Amino acid sequence: MTWADDVIWWHVYPLGFAGAPIRDTPTTGPRLRRLIDWLDDPVDLGCTGLLLGPVFASQTHGYDSTDQFRVDPRLGGDAEFDDLVTAARARGLRIVLDGVFSHVGRGHPLVDRALREGPDGEAGRLLDIEWDHPDGPRPRVFEGHDSLVRLDHAGDAAAGYVADVMTHWLDRGIDGWRLDAAYSVPAEFWSRVLPRVRERFPQAWILGEVLHGDYGAIVQRAGLDSVTQYELWKAIWSAIKDRNFFELDWSLQRHNDFLRQFRPNTFVGNHDVTRIASQVGPERVPVALAVLLTVGGIPSIYYGDERGLTGVKEERLGGDDAVRPAYPASPADLPRPDIWRVHAELIALRRARPWLGGATTEPLELTNTRYVYRVSDGERHLDVELELDGPRAVVRDPDGGELWRHG
Repeated sequence: MTWADDVIWWHVYPLGFAGAPIRDTPTTGPRLRRLIDWLDDPVDLGCTGLLLGPVFASQTHGYDSTDQFRVDPRLGGDAEFDDLVTAARARGLRIVLDGVFSHVGRGHPLVDRALREGPDGEAGRLLDIEWDHPDGPRPRVFEGHDSLVRLDHAGDAAAGYVADVMTHWLDRGIDGWRLDAAYSVPAEFWSRVLPRVRERFPQAWILGEVLHGDYGAIVQRAGLDSVTQYELWKAIWSAIKDRNFFELDWSLQRHNDFLRQFRPNTFVGNHDVTRIASQVGPERVPVALAVLLTVGGIPSIYYGDERGLTGVKEERLGGDDAVRPAYPASPADLPRPDIWRVHAELIALRRARPWLGGATTEPLELTNTRYVYRVSDGERHLDVELELDGPRAVVRDPDGGELWRHG
């Protein structure tokens, strides 16, 4: 058990939230204060932590960093960051930062320095560069993106660098890290880095972004606390959209196996995927939420999903913009207060029953369009009824009484 087992995260992409220019000429400003002004809203919703996207200096979208020891000037500086930590602490909110340790931006000064100094220089040992390429030294890149230069995860220099970045910001008051693209980095790299971090910060929570594979084995080999549960994410929206609850039931059986080893980070939306309201329609969002907030795991709510925002992820330049929007000045300027209330009610139900975080499920009734499952920790249980025709979702106590209903 860790302190993070009971956290409900509010997941925010800060550059988008604060309206920072992504591909246009960058302008500096204390935009991080916009997030500070909004912190009462996730607290009112029932969230207990901030899961933040990149906040470090970068070229464009935050995942092409140029200095991981400095706040992105588009968001502000040390003062804004320190004020965010203080404001979050005052509201009981934990903070996890997004660590991009698979790669750096091509514009990172270490890249040009490495190419100048050669493989024996400090920068040359840090980055993954093909020194013997026929056309001259060439940086190896992340998933074909020329703007993203890989770190050399086989060497000690990168392990030391990453440990230094992680401990620097833990010193500044954060509680943990989300490791971006952790799936693309050998598990053995994390197993060398994380003990160094935990030696100084034993309570730090480490979440790895993992898309596929053997989640349990990755957690064990890398020394992670949790990974992103993309299997369940896909099954939730796909089962609803395709009217096939058999897919969800199969995924929940897999999810039970994971829960016996660790608590996965569960979600129905994030900064990289089409919004849940666009996938299943606003009227069926409560069905998806009922699953997310009754099954075991550590759930996160992606900002705007609680307001019924729509947005489709597209595979093109700027294809993420629709799911990473700027937030307005106040909640009154956002749509769908009814969907906000659904989130708040289900979060309250879950927080009143923290045992749900480690509970497993079993099917009681299953058809393509109706699914009843029991969620239990072995001593306590709830029954959840889902119907796509309606749609309808009901959570019942052990005596059959309704604890929550939609539709």
